[in-house]
Amino acid sequence: MTASQIIALKRDGQQLSEAQIAWFIQNYTNGEIPDYQMSALSMAICINGMEKAEITALTIAMLESGIQLAWPQKSRPLVDKHSTGGIGDKVSLVLAPLLACCGLSVPMISGRGLGITGGTLDKLESIEGFRTNLTLNEIEQLTTEVGCVITGATEEIAPADRKWYALRDVTATVPSVALITGSIMSKKLAEGLDALVLDVKCGGGSFMKTLPVARALAESLVAVGTSMEVATSALITDMQQPLGKMIGNAVEVNEALSALEGGGPADLRELTLALGAEALISAHLEAERSVAKNRLAGLLDSGHAREKFAEMVSAQGGQLSRPREVAAATSISAPRAGYVARVDAEQLGQIVVQLGGGRTVMSDRVDYAVGLEMQVRIGDIVEQDQELIRVFSRNEVSDQLITTLTETLQIEEGPFYSEPLILDHVHGTS
Repeated sequence: MTASQIIALKRDGQQLSEAQIAWFIQNYTNGEIPDYQMSALSMAICINGMEKAEITALTIAMLESGIQLAWPQKSRPLVDKHSTGGIGDKVSLVLAPLLACCGLSVPMISGRGLGITGGTLDKLESIEGFRTNLTLNEIEQLTTEVGCVITGATEEIAPADRKWYALRDVTATVPSVALITGSIMSKKLAEGLDALVLDVKCGGGSFMKTLPVARALAESLVAVGTSMEVATSALITDMQQPLGKMIGNAVEVNEALSALEGGGPADLRELTLALGAEALISAHLEAERSVAKNRLAGLLDSGHAREKFAEMVSAQGGQLSRPREVAAATSISAPRAGYVARVDAEQLGQIVVQLGGGRTVMSDRVDYAVGLEMQVRIGDIVEQDQELIRVFSRNEVSDQLITTLTETLQIEEGPFYSEPLILDHVHGTS
């Protein structure tokens, strides 16, 4: 069967076989199938979707396009966490060392920011000297020695995903549950995990805008992980407003450090403990969520997690003691009194990109020093002229930007209440 015939099948809404999917991915990866045919298949998948068996076959084909991590001296359960991306999401920086303190191995492969959502690697690169380009051998060695690493994917891991994602980005075929699942899970399964916990964001500051779409993605991710015999679960979490107070790179690292020392914003701590408890239960280190959360909270409050983070940073070449530059701050005040009724998290993410703290294309350089600090949340009472947002900018903040920032917060007569942070929970079934 030819590539054109496979495209035609999917375009007509038919289910592809495991062999057809594997053949297509293999030949696209090695250059036998050109970009225009992969673009056509991508569009057909976006329009018609894929059945569970197809998504699993797609993930396996992408996984097998590259090398998988090997753990010949494995002595601890291997776990990881993945977030679908949200504004101010710095949980990985706190969670990886926290889980390592519990005796888990965390070989966390992360990505860079593109568009409104920041990237874990960009945040960490605001730490002077921090290396995010570890080799496979270094990933295995440092995970064994330290307990955790956070690094980018090597060229050997899921090369099909790297090539295909670049094409999807320029052909408007990114928002597909099937394609997102294959992209995420092919890289995560390459880590050789025992357990995986997923944070699927839902709301204006994420890719999944509504709960039904977020739930569909969570169920797809969990189904693939479970079918590959990896204990997989997902939390669907609210992203109608930023997570924590800080949005940016250096400022988010500083906020993560506060959380690692037992402080930090309440929502950041809550989500970290919830995801951490899922990981401990999935790895069979704890049986009760309340017990797991208490164990994790103790490691934050004692400073042990902060020490493990410092150890990881040092092992990856970073100098945590060196101050991270933060641009000059400008305060944005409330034009009137009332309640915070709504936050335009997506617009806030776009503003950080405009300041230089993110990318519109992967070749853009990132300014680690810029960002925002949110002083209020949905439901808060504000007085006229009260500080709402602090802007960290290299340049003088224009009147137009002040107006735009003010409009990201809707202040009305109230009261108003925010959604719960954790909206739903999806478990795998074996």
